[in-house]
Amino acid sequence: MAAGYGEMLRTRHAARLLTGTLVGRLPNATAALAIPLFVLAEGGSFAFAGALSAVYGVANAVGQPLLGRAVDLYGQPRVMLPSALMAALGMAVFAVTGPEPAFLAYAAMVVSGFFTPPLEGGLRALWPSVLKSEERIHAAYSLDAIAQELMYVVGPLIISGMVALWSPAAALFVINALGALGALAVVTSRPSREWRSAPREAHWLGALRSPGLRVVLGTFFFIGTALGSIAVAAIAYGKDAGNDATAGYILSAIGVGALIGGTVYGHRQWPGTPEQRLRLLVAGLAVCYVPLLLVPGTVMMTVLAGVAGIFLAPCLACAFVVVDRHAPRGTVTEAFSWLVTSFGVGAAIGSGVVGPAVQSGGARAGYLVAVGGGAAALLVMVAARRWLQAPATPSPIVARSENDRNGAVEPGFSAGHQA
Repeated sequence: MAAGYGEMLRTRHAARLLTGTLVGRLPNATAALAIPLFVLAEGGSFAFAGALSAVYGVANAVGQPLLGRAVDLYGQPRVMLPSALMAALGMAVFAVTGPEPAFLAYAAMVVSGFFTPPLEGGLRALWPSVLKSEERIHAAYSLDAIAQELMYVVGPLIISGMVALWSPAAALFVINALGALGALAVVTSRPSREWRSAPREAHWLGALRSPGLRVVLGTFFFIGTALGSIAVAAIAYGKDAGNDATAGYILSAIGVGALIGGTVYGHRQWPGTPEQRLRLLVAGLAVCYVPLLLVPGTVMMTVLAGVAGIFLAPCLACAFVVVDRHAPRGTVTEAFSWLVTSFGVGAAIGSGVVGPAVQSGGARAGYLVAVGGGAAALLVMVAARRWLQAPATPSPIVARSENDRNGAVEPGFSAGHQA
């Protein structure tokens, strides 16, 4: 598969688009750490830091699908570059003025969160016109899922390093300046400038009018809930074990498991439709959460956390394809942005729900919330399977102005669904 990734990245514009998107998403990936660190350094409370982070997250969840719809209507540069500058400006104001006055801090969080550019959805809309090959697009989706895991591992390390070298305020400035530069690298590229969405039917629901898409969004809401609860449960487990660093081991193990799973998934072509495969992958994800309830010693717990992460990246990679196949014509960026939103909102709710559970029942109760989230995700996939069937008239992926056809075969699969 290394050769497949290499061939994909050597395609003209591919490396630039992938790198620019990852750098552009750094502010969002690090906000949950950067904002509290800055507030606490300025003398603010944990409660205020958490409230600001929550406002940022809610604003981001609202803004992503709305900006995604705007990209589908007006193109990438006209929406993404102004929104990236506005997001950076909002965080710069926060870094200059500090957490007081509170109303200005909240306003800055709303602006910065809402205007975060929908780079994820934009990148996935560009791949067909850039890669022009089923195999390369298959590799791109897998690499995309793997890169997400790396970003959420590396991003906090970058913030921690900047805080140690300079200050939390400097970290906010630098990381958001990098984010704007990443977005600039994407929107000034030829594929981004030339991309146009297919004509869309006017409908107030936009991408959400697709029943299949709603099934995927409901599924990933609960997967997000599971992951959000695991993070807090890991902290509780570390405190019970008498070593706060244990939480870091557990979360890193989940990331390593996801990297392994994503690499294996992208290594070959798999039989069956993407919809069938997504149900199996979600089932695997739900089952692998269950052993976490054993809460054994640190070494074994770390191993179990790695196993729990194995199906995460494959689920994401497969979901990218399923979303693309079921998004109504002309709504591809909006559809992918809704996936980001459902996942993020689920994670935020999971983090909130698991707190009382841990308080009353310890780490095991926290992991029970994660198991419940995985089970709920699988239940959605099974109960709503009639709304998530393969499109009736599949056709091979070809280079088009938009990666949005309710009948595309998953990259790397033939029309007959043979491996």
